[in-house]
Amino acid sequence: MTSVAAAAPAASWTLPPRGRVGMLGLILTESAFFSIFVVAYIFYIGKSLTGPYPREVLEVPIMNTVCLLSSSLTIALAVRALRNGSTRTFGLWWLITLLLGIEFLGGTAMEWYRLIYQRGLTISTNLFGTTYYSLVGLHAIHVTVGLMLIMLVLIFTALGHVGQRHAERTEMLSWYWHFVDAVWVVVFLTV
Repeated sequence: MTSVAAAAPAASWTLPPRGRVGMLGLILTESAFFSIFVVAYIFYIGKSLTGPYPREVLEVPIMNTVCLLSSSLTIALAVRALRNGSTRTFGLWWLITLLLGIEFLGGTAMEWYRLIYQRGLTISTNLFGTTYYSLVGLHAIHVTVGLMLIMLVLIFTALGHVGQRHAERTEMLSWYWHFVDAVWVVVFLTV
């Protein structure tokens, strides 16, 4: 007697989408990069020989933080609206995300103006100034890049070129924006 073993169905595995892999790769790389800056800031904190020192010049940027963290919610609502086929609602939440990000960046610029012109803290003042502006500046550059991409998507949305078929791509951009927000939490708690 010969028994024929039933062939087990082969497990079907496919590669993850390239956009997701690419964005995860970018986020992991940028996380390592930010980690180096955070560690440098922590290592050199309190080692400046001259002032001003952090406790003398820094104020807690509560409004900026609330706006940036709120933008994570608004971008998630935008992506959900696009997935549901509501381009108008997507555009509205996307615009609110842009405005919240612009407020954060404007608040950072005002903080830097105050630190430089009223408190005398520049990147070359002391070790604290060097590490502070390097870390916060690196984050501000990432916010700026995110805002430029958000603005570009908003323009395409206004021109009628964004639809439900673009939900995956906008979600990948939202991952970057969530990463920028998460990095701010680390920078905020560190500085």
